[in-house]
Amino acid sequence: MTKNLFFLGIILAASGILSPPLALAAGLAYGLTVAHGYHLEARRLSKFLLQASVVCLGFGMNFAEVVRVGRSGFLYTALGITFAMLLGMTLAVLLRVGRTPGFLISAGTAICGGSAIAALAPVTNATEEAMAVSLGTVFVLNSIALFIFPAIGHALHLSQTQFGLWSALAIHDTSSVVGAAARYGAVALAIATTVKLARALWIVPVSLGTAIVHRSRARIQLPWFILIFCIAVLFASLLPGLQPEYLQLARLGRLGLAVTLFLIGTGITRATVRDAGARPMIQGVLLWVVVASASLFLILRGWIHI
Repeated sequence: MTKNLFFLGIILAASGILSPPLALAAGLAYGLTVAHGYHLEARRLSKFLLQASVVCLGFGMNFAEVVRVGRSGFLYTALGITFAMLLGMTLAVLLRVGRTPGFLISAGTAICGGSAIAALAPVTNATEEAMAVSLGTVFVLNSIALFIFPAIGHALHLSQTQFGLWSALAIHDTSSVVGAAARYGAVALAIATTVKLARALWIVPVSLGTAIVHRSRARIQLPWFILIFCIAVLFASLLPGLQPEYLQLARLGRLGLAVTLFLIGTGITRATVRDAGARPMIQGVLLWVVVASASLFLILRGWIHI
């Protein structure tokens, strides 16, 4: 029965019956109520599907617009990451969160959630416990963001441009950024995806800097799928005659995203929430609230724009 429910959820998400938010909700309901043995497989598949889905979404975007948005968002991303890392580590010290989980939670919030944590864990010599605490904290908050950000955006009457930029700057994982922006509109999706991927590229310099500080020889994980995404956008812009095929690939990307969010949801169990612990969760919540509020304020005032 457990196995059947798991694969039923995948089928419903892949067919488009479950939208990305509903797919995540179904995954959370499954993970929090049912014990299943597919955590490792779900984690590996969700990582691949997310990257493949982002590449497919690239076929539905304009290259010139992506370059413009990426260039405009670079400075905001750099300043935002610096601010989030400094504030996150300060909160970790004040709340007496361990140095390694505090750093990983800060990096996950500042850069790109679980991907940043997975990339930085080897170079910080993080223990399994530190990884579990950090991932649990970020994944729980990341899931909440997918549901509340569109509601806040509509309540504040944010334009698609404003919402796309805010999502990219304030939501942890690429999956939830894309999922939230897709609910808001095509323009929001294009801006959010581009700025978020530009933000994800900071995994490389942050990982290299961390490796130098820790004198680690662990292999740095490079986000190659971002390069493939750019190639897909360029290909679609140079060969517009294949537009019907590009639309199908973009649709496939949205379906893949729904499956990804279902799989991510199944990985959040009662043990995940419990193991996150109170202090790391408080650090994650405070850091996220400040980053999200500050970026929203700056966007509404027009000081951050695309």
